[in-house]
Parts: sequence; structure tokens; C-alpha cells
Amino acid sequence: MARMHTRRRGSSGSDKPVADDPPEWSDVDADEIEERVVELAEQGHEPSQIGLKLRDEGVKGVPVPDVKAATGKKVTTILEEHDAAPELPEDLKNLMERAVRLRRHVDENQQDMQNKRALQNTESKIRRLVNYYRGDELDEDFTYTHDLAVTLLED
Repeated sequence: MARMHTRRRGSSGSDKPVADDPPEWSDVDADEIEERVVELAEQGHEPSQIGLKLRDEGVKGVPVPDVKAATGKKVTTILEEHDAAPELPEDLKNLMERAVRLRRHVDENQQDMQNKRALQNTESKIRRLVNYYRGDELDEDFTYTHDLAVTLLED
């Protein structure tokens, strides 16, 4: 599949293992994994960081290679069940942070056409994601503006 804002093709990445069951060497209880996920979320970690921490550090020293295989639920689902889900989806939040940084840079360097274009592309991606999440994870009347992004990210 081609990239969104260039005519080049994307680079291929690795695939997840096909196995549905967690490996034998990782015999951590699903309830302990859920407790650790909620604990990491309360410490301020994003869902992707939680998955990395569980892979690297594990629960009580036993690594968890795949949360969904071990518990039957994704990290974000576990967080929603325990009312610890972030108010903005992680990918949208990361794009908003990038747009705020780019806008600040472009305001200071008006002649930087390359980053002006990058800002336009980033804000286009944000608008597409807002349309995707509108109604489910965002309000029906949510529209992206730079000022709104700044106020949402100040928290």
C-alpha cells in the first residue's frame, strides 16, 4: 500500500506470530496482567508503552509477550473496563502533539516551506482520524483546531 502523502510505497514490517495461545514459559494469571495494566496506566503510561513494559519487565518478573493472547482482551479494552482509558486515542494525541510542535516552529521560521508542508500533511491526517473516531471515542461535534489541540494537550 502506498503512503498517504507521497507517491512512494511503504516499507514492510514484521508480522505477529500466528499462535493464538500464550507460550508455556509465560504462565501469568490474566487477573494479575489486568491489575498491572491498570497500575501502569495510573502511572501515566500510554497503551503502547504499557505493552512494551509488560513485554520487557513483565508481571512479577515473568514477561508477557502478548497481552491479548494471555488475557483475551486488548490493552485499551482492559483500560476501558477499569475506567482508566485516556480521553484521546493515542494515535490522535501523538499527531496533535506533532502539529503543535510544527506550528510553533513554523511561526518562528516563516520561510521554512518544508515544515509548512509537513504541518499541512499532519493536520490533514488529524482531520481524517477525527472523522474516524467521531461518535465512538470523540463527541459528535468535535472538530480539530490548533487552539483546541493546545488546550487538550496542556492536561
